[in-house]
Amino acid sequence: MATILIVDDEPDIREVIRFALEEADFHVLEAGHADEARKLLATEAPDLLLLDWMLPGRSGLELAQQLKQSPKNRNLPVIMVSARGEEEDRVKGLNTGADDYISKPFSPRELVARVNAVLRRAKADEVADHVEISGLRIDNISHRVSAGGRPIEIAPTEYRLLHFFMTHADRAFSRSQLLDQVWGDQVYVEERTVDVHVRRLRKALEETGHDRLLQTVRGVGYRFSDK
Repeated sequence: MATILIVDDEPDIREVIRFALEEADFHVLEAGHADEARKLLATEAPDLLLLDWMLPGRSGLELAQQLKQSPKNRNLPVIMVSARGEEEDRVKGLNTGADDYISKPFSPRELVARVNAVLRRAKADEVADHVEISGLRIDNISHRVSAGGRPIEIAPTEYRLLHFFMTHADRAFSRSQLLDQVWGDQVYVEERTVDVHVRRLRKALEETGHDRLLQTVRGVGYRFSDK
């Protein structure tokens, strides 16, 4: 049974979310503000954090940024929940390292589905030695890429980019997120560099037709998906 920590200052909202999650067989923890959440995280190990943006005192955005900088919690999946539904707000939320962003008001069924999707991705990241999507296979042990058994030559940076995309399929990433995850936050690289390597990666995948899987998401960045 996965444990979900809800951080929201509105008791009625927490109750709705808790009921939906418990009906889906999740164990639920609750916090009304960021400091209470941090105290819980010192003693508990939830599998996912449902985090409201607008919290009293320290905002959910600030808390998410702090958690992603913490060795203990940097891999904790975070879904940002907010009444701020504009594109700029979604991009800002995702740029903090949030794994998904849900705008209020939301359907409890959709919320549960999003939670399950993020947990599946997190589990896949932990165990996958290789990933295969639509016949394209990346093997992290042999460090090879192939399609239908046919090898695809790929440069080291494009390999790291492809590996990240394939182990985080169906999720949109901003350029700054890709820089942090693929190049590392200690390396200074301009965001337009991401576009250069995406073009090179598409070129490498063009011959087998898998370049179509690397999709441009307007206003956000890129997504790898067969849908």
